[in-house]
Amino acid sequence: MSDFDWVVRGNIVDPHGIVENGWLAVQGGKIAARGTGAAPAARDSVDASGQWIIPGVVDGQVHSGSQANQEGLGWASRAAAAGGVTVMVDMPYDDPEPVASRPHLDAKIAEVERDCHVDVGLFGTLNKEHGLAAAAGLIEGGVCAFKFSTFEATPGRFPRIEEDDLYEAFRLIAPSGLVCGVHNQMQEMTRKNIARLIEADDTGWDAFMRAHTPLIENLATALIYEIGAETGARAHAVHVSTSRGFEICNMFRRNGHRASIETCVQYLMLNHEEHTRRFGAKTKHYPPIRPKAEVELLWTHIANDECTFVSSDHVSWGLERKQNPNVFKNSSGGPGLETLLPAFWTGCEEHGISPSMVVRQLCDNPARHFLLDDRKGTLEVGKDADIVILTPERYAYDPSTSLSAVQWSSFEGREFTVRVAGTWCRGQQVYDGRRIVNNKGDGRFLRPRKA
Repeated sequence: MSDFDWVVRGNIVDPHGIVENGWLAVQGGKIAARGTGAAPAARDSVDASGQWIIPGVVDGQVHSGSQANQEGLGWASRAAAAGGVTVMVDMPYDDPEPVASRPHLDAKIAEVERDCHVDVGLFGTLNKEHGLAAAAGLIEGGVCAFKFSTFEATPGRFPRIEEDDLYEAFRLIAPSGLVCGVHNQMQEMTRKNIARLIEADDTGWDAFMRAHTPLIENLATALIYEIGAETGARAHAVHVSTSRGFEICNMFRRNGHRASIETCVQYLMLNHEEHTRRFGAKTKHYPPIRPKAEVELLWTHIANDECTFVSSDHVSWGLERKQNPNVFKNSSGGPGLETLLPAFWTGCEEHGISPSMVVRQLCDNPARHFLLDDRKGTLEVGKDADIVILTPERYAYDPSTSLSAVQWSSFEGREFTVRVAGTWCRGQQVYDGRRIVNNKGDGRFLRPRKA
């Protein structure tokens, strides 16, 4: 008689160590037992000997709805599973309207439960149309974080929140214990720089980085943390691409403030001299991809365990939005759900950093950040059986095989050192290394625990 639904054997990566030749036993969608040596009886078994077993990735920055009728949560969740992501935390800036009211949130929850293959947490935001009072309904409705911006990326959909309103929003949200994440970019400085370069007809592949100086980012980062310090809210800079940004965060942390910091895998694995020169506007993100020297400085902060978590900032723009010779007329962002895990793992390996750091940055830390750590983020007994098997393998990434809504990537041709061989969410297999094997609607909406 079997004791468990299934067991898996392999090298288990925990946040602070590796268990070689370990096993996990799954029962009822949860990790029911774990150990080394002979595994217990089970109805099914998976032999991952010589492979890595890690928790499902929590991607804390996904934009599945930025372009209406293009990708959406369901399609994005397929790419997530192929990338070992079992939890997408989706941003609120959907086209045509952001998730700034309870009805918008409820509609998005219904989309998760209808279409998704993996689990999903949701950001909310606040805007002038629905007002700051909408925060209470969004919190009650189950958002696991709020997102704001110091820059208007798109009128209406992605507005700027001015500093006095940002202060009031932080003050209202602080008692909930939910994080206040902010897009860190000074609007006036950005627009002046872009106008000056356009007037000079300086709009080629390298102009975007020169327009978006480190100072534009760093001043906004400091502003976010200062408002957090004034209000007691959990202040979070959502995509830091400079070493100075980490220094600023560390300063606030040392003084007892609840400051957190995130970078995206592209800022660690791409550089201006090589990749932006090669791919042009495909690598256009905000912040911009930085020079190689700055990229290596970012890795020192990863090695020192100073980053809260690493995300993808995934958005599946069609290539028609990436091909204008004027770099400023192209959209910012790119697909990343499938490359987050293999790219970051490869980068850690290349920098002599343990696989345990991958699990901290992609699994454990983001689960804690979004108050999902009672279920997600580690392979501890009692947690959801969100399990990913990684095969050690060197290969050049080919985006033509992507399960995303688009088949292009600024990681095209980049050599990775692991491949996702299988993904399970709450004990159910979602991806078998080639295709999606569960049904849409098997994913669940995740409410945060009480802070």
